[in-house]
Amino acid sequence: MLPMMLVTSIILGIVPLFGIAWTVATGTIRTVDGLFMSLILLTLSAVFFLNTYWELDDRGALAFMHRKKADVAAAPATAAKVASKPATEPKASTPAPPKPAPKESEG
Repeated sequence: MLPMMLVTSIILGIVPLFGIAWTVATGTIRTVDGLFMSLILLTLSAVFFLNTYWELDDRGALAFMHRKKADVAAAPATAAKVASKPATEPKASTPAPPKPAPKESEG
């Protein structure tokens, strides 16, 4: 069962989206007031959905999103195997010849 705070955050994240839909449906999105109202409602929705994300992440419900961290933890063991092999000497590169100085025009 979901905790009450999580359910509240989800509901309060969805309600502003209905406000944006209403603003679009009535055509007031074309006004400056409608634009700013939509931006404010979108920000409110983002705040509550961010709270939902953090809550689910704290509870471990989003563990599938952190799969890369497990791969990174296994990487040092692989790097130790690679480091034990002798490294080849890098080839020395020859420097490019210097470019001639531009000629000054007389005149």
